[in-house]
Amino acid sequence: MPTKETLTGVPRNGNELPAKRTAYIALGSNLGDRIGWIEKACNEMDAQGIRVKRTSSLWETEPMYVLDQDRFVNGVCEVETTLEPLALLDALQAIENGLGRKKLIDKGPRNIDLDILMYESEIVDHPRLKIPHIGIQEREFVLRPLAELIPNQPPFPSRPWTLTRDLLASLPPLRPTPPPHHNDPPLPRHPPICALNPARKTHIMAILNMTPDSFSDGGVLPSLPPTSLISTVSSLLAAGATMIDIGGQSTAPHTPEVPAAEETRRVVPAIELIRAHFPPSEPVLISVDTYRASVAAAAVAAGADIVNDVSGGSMDPDMLPTVARLGATICLMHMRGTPATMSSLARYPANEGGLIAGIARELVARVAAAEAAGIRRWRIVLDPGLGFAKVGEQNVDVLRHLEELRGWPGLEGLPWLVGSSRKSFIGLVTGVETPRERIWGTAATVAAAVKGGADVVRVHDVREMSQVASMADAIWRY
Repeated sequence: MPTKETLTGVPRNGNELPAKRTAYIALGSNLGDRIGWIEKACNEMDAQGIRVKRTSSLWETEPMYVLDQDRFVNGVCEVETTLEPLALLDALQAIENGLGRKKLIDKGPRNIDLDILMYESEIVDHPRLKIPHIGIQEREFVLRPLAELIPNQPPFPSRPWTLTRDLLASLPPLRPTPPPHHNDPPLPRHPPICALNPARKTHIMAILNMTPDSFSDGGVLPSLPPTSLISTVSSLLAAGATMIDIGGQSTAPHTPEVPAAEETRRVVPAIELIRAHFPPSEPVLISVDTYRASVAAAAVAAGADIVNDVSGGSMDPDMLPTVARLGATICLMHMRGTPATMSSLARYPANEGGLIAGIARELVARVAAAEAAGIRRWRIVLDPGLGFAKVGEQNVDVLRHLEELRGWPGLEGLPWLVGSSRKSFIGLVTGVETPRERIWGTAATVAAAVKGGADVVRVHDVREMSQVASMADAIWRY
């Protein structure tokens, strides 16, 4: 049992600095911009020295106890703190009050709710605080996100043989936070992509290449006047796209790099034009396809929501800290080396687990790097990187095993983007040399991606692939 001194924040030895301790905090909101309130709370914890090290996914859940209220968004974060339990409780309640929480009825509606679930292996029994939290086992909306962070740790020190994943194993799945709907309230500036709802609709990401050397469309778009560009985007949205991915630097093998300033010059005016024409109230997300932090920063300032980095944040050391600071969503793609060297790095030895294990391990490392930089887990999307450090049949193998990747330890619960459109492995299988003519092969890969659990498919032929995805959704998801 902790002593009174350890509960009040007084160091155990007056001559020593307080030790850094690990705690797990439940996050909840069911009023207003629910995700926005949770992110503000995490930022406030960071600002006050309660460092948020890792976060779970966010889950939408029905209310418990008081049923006549809106659905909650819930998650859990792992924090590092020098505060002892009661001092930590005081700090969290001050954050709640600072964000305007008003507790009208117990367990009723609130814009933000922060509860200490665990504090290392300590047991606290105090009139104001019980640790471990007495509701962990009965509240699935707490247990499930906690199990994402510490599946192999016992939440109750008195029962060290019962791990978090054991408590979770017999529970039915919750419904995660759904993707935005056109009737929903106004969205935050950077709404996250959400995964795991078995009835979710596949997002269609339309490719908009602002490069003169695109392998697929011959660099047509950069020469279009603004009115034609808006007309193009409007037609993509009408055809079924929910996201527009804008690129200013080709990542095809052996393509020369352009300076960052030139890449920025290509993408930022297009983003500004689209954002000005399609206000935030209209359901269009803008992604920037770049591996440069400076381009990402300029694109987000211009209105982009997502940074789609083919290097998974590895080619520019400033990328992950920049995205964390901006609060944008990042897509971490699996790649080895650079676009110039990746094709020579496509060996995945069997004695190291082979292709799927290699991709999974390296993506786990990129997720860890993103979290260490301060990116919240609900702001991370993964991409297996078809055609990037994978050649020929390896790409088909990735599509076959996408569901295995989605369930890999450390990657569970994260949304996935698959970009197979018109790629060379399709030409290799079908014998179709011209990228524009690989539409039927692409259709098969899109259907396979949906079956494997992809949340987003990145395509050139939006109308056709939107129909393929809708049919695949009807077969495998509804």
